Amino acid sequence: MTTQFFSDAGILAAPLDALMAAAAAMRDREYGSIHTYSRKVFIPLTYLCRDVCAYCTFAKPPKAGEPVFLSRDEVLAIARAGAAAGCTEALFTLGERPELRYRAAREALAALGHETTIGYLAEMCQAVLEETGLLPHANPGTLTEEEMLRLRGGCVSQGMMLESVSPRLCAPGGPHYGSPDKHPTARLETLERAGAANIPFTTGILIGIGETREERLEALRAIDASHGRHGHIQEVIIQNFRAKDDTRMSAAPEPGFDELLWTIAAARLILAPGISVQAPPNLSAREYPRLIAAGINDWGGISPVTIDHVNPEAPWPHISALAENTALAGKILVQRLPLYPRYLFARAHWLDVKLVAPTLRCADSDGFARGEAWSPGGHAPPPAPAYLPYTKPDARLTAALNAATQGDGLGEDDIIRLFAARGAEFDAVCAAADELRRNVNGDTVSYVVNRNINYTNICYYHCKFCAFSKGKTHEDLRGPAYDLDLAEVSRRTEEAWARGATEVCMQGGIHPDYTGETYLALCRAVKEAVPQMHIHAFSPLEVRHGASTLGLSLTAYLEKLRAAGLASLPGTAAEILDDEVRAALCPDKLNTAEWFEVMQAAHEVGLRTTSTIMFGHIEQPLHWARHLRRIRAQQVKTGGFTEFVPLPFVHMEAPLYRKGGSRQGPTMREAILMHAVGRLVLNPVISNIQVSWVKLGEEGAKQCLASGANDLGGTLMNESISRAAGAAHGQELEPARMEGLIRAAGRTPRLRNTLYGDAPESQRTRAFGAAELSPIILTHPKPRLKTQAAAQ
Repeated sequence: MTTQFFSDAGILAAPLDALMAAAAAMRDREYGSIHTYSRKVFIPLTYLCRDVCAYCTFAKPPKAGEPVFLSRDEVLAIARAGAAAGCTEALFTLGERPELRYRAAREALAALGHETTIGYLAEMCQAVLEETGLLPHANPGTLTEEEMLRLRGGCVSQGMMLESVSPRLCAPGGPHYGSPDKHPTARLETLERAGAANIPFTTGILIGIGETREERLEALRAIDASHGRHGHIQEVIIQNFRAKDDTRMSAAPEPGFDELLWTIAAARLILAPGISVQAPPNLSAREYPRLIAAGINDWGGISPVTIDHVNPEAPWPHISALAENTALAGKILVQRLPLYPRYLFARAHWLDVKLVAPTLRCADSDGFARGEAWSPGGHAPPPAPAYLPYTKPDARLTAALNAATQGDGLGEDDIIRLFAARGAEFDAVCAAADELRRNVNGDTVSYVVNRNINYTNICYYHCKFCAFSKGKTHEDLRGPAYDLDLAEVSRRTEEAWARGATEVCMQGGIHPDYTGETYLALCRAVKEAVPQMHIHAFSPLEVRHGASTLGLSLTAYLEKLRAAGLASLPGTAAEILDDEVRAALCPDKLNTAEWFEVMQAAHEVGLRTTSTIMFGHIEQPLHWARHLRRIRAQQVKTGGFTEFVPLPFVHMEAPLYRKGGSRQGPTMREAILMHAVGRLVLNPVISNIQVSWVKLGEEGAKQCLASGANDLGGTLMNESISRAAGAAHGQELEPARMEGLIRAAGRTPRLRNTLYGDAPESQRTRAFGAAELSPIILTHPKPRLKTQAAAQ
């Protein structure tokens, strides 16, 4: 690309093909293979308008006996139809300030309890948001600062077509004559007000209505300058004039397609790279690949429910056909929200606080539309991978896959690129991970018969994602607080051994009465009950707490735990190993360096540990990449991790979600990719990738087994933490069902022990002949373990 194209003179003089090539290259550097659209409903709140634009068929005068505004019920009916069709956006379109021209509008508004159209619009936006979950985007034209702020409380974004900055078009005989709201000064002032009010904004230009190419460039420069001051322009629409019957411009010539392509390319070269450039696909006679070649990266709103009320003669393309045509240009069609990702990730600046929760509910980790009702831990079966037309993985993705399969460590950007895979790219990532799994692990899938013993749910930490822990006084919250007697720990251990278990996994809250002696006493209770039982216990947070209460170093305390019977540690409390996320997610918990300090000490004293990630809440793929790189670096240093365990966030009862601060866990695509990318990034230093059937269910686990995972974890017998968060799974997956699931996935089951050796045959026999579990006993909390342990 030559820099001459960035000046107006260069753009005006450049051949179209060269201009388009430069624009497409710029677009590709910013957006890669992703091409977006918004699935929406069009809600025409009123057709009345005080302006009389010469090309418009949307605006209509009032007719006797006909309502001039949609009623609340009519608005909600359209929105509900859109929600049922998978839409996330409710686009309100309407004429500008009809009450200033028509008595019928004033009377209708008064009957609705409003003085202005904007007042009624604000009420309807709020109704749609609250009643249907669709995210409102309002396009009411020029606005005052007060009106914008009023709408900001119920709209995630707003918009107004600048159209043109040419005052000539407002002169007598011009298309904007008699339309006061179309004067360039009024439009540009609205653009500035939106930026000053921190409103994510859509604007655009209309070409072919009498403006010159130079005036188009002037308009694009004005938009870019406003964005430079405020950063608020999400997208710029390049819309071509279409001559319509019953308008003053019905005989006016439409702009040629090359004019549209030229303007798109100019927009891409002039506007800041982060501003999306959009062209409506229903106005361009299916010339989709050429539009993409000119530099667009977005199709705008497409409705499976409502017509384009501004251009009713131009039907929307079917989304499946649009995806096919987008793929012909080498791009992957991805549904977005009316709020673009960069604005969602900076939501404290751009979103009214009341809109954060409904927007996050609709979003995936990339900030695009979630696109599915499924969430980890729910009753609904996971969706099958979404069909997307074939697009060849690009050179960068292919290079990252090749490097990973050869065992080379990947950089952050390459890992993020793997996580961005969709369509055929997603298939390629999963296939590479599965082939690597086959080469490393063969076609066996391992599992362990174990029992979870969560000895207390009392905790004085305040992790925002945790629905399991509680203080002593919260007896009414998700069941009573408890603190197990050692006798109950021993009983559960003996019962687990009798039912074929080779491991007990013990973790709990950080009880204010617990000391390091408490954890030693728990180990002794297990070993006294069943000397052969493997104790897999205590998160790094618990280890650090125990060491600090006894005034011991981590190494010294871990040696004491090992002497008491501890055999390995779960690598939990990791969540996301990045302090940017931890500061928001678990601010009073150990930080990233402290987590690794415990892992380092455990590995040095000969204790193996697992490694985990808990994902799908507030983090982004950048943080996943950092987490995986840090896990790999630690494994290269010590070799102490036995496996990597992705733990999808279960949102239902999590305080962070209930307060509107998180997503609904990962999508199924993201959950599968975490296993696949984990396999690739951690190759060859960690050879076991475990899938959590508790979080994903049996069907979800099967999909991950085909994408790099080789282990199903434990049968569990009891599980409390995920179920407290709302998960439907967790109360034991018996060995027969476990092996049935593995065989249904086309693989061979292997019963293992905690450290991936074969389990004793005697325990296999017990496991397949196990009696029903006895009811568990939850001991009422009392300051018991601290004093009892100290006396020993």
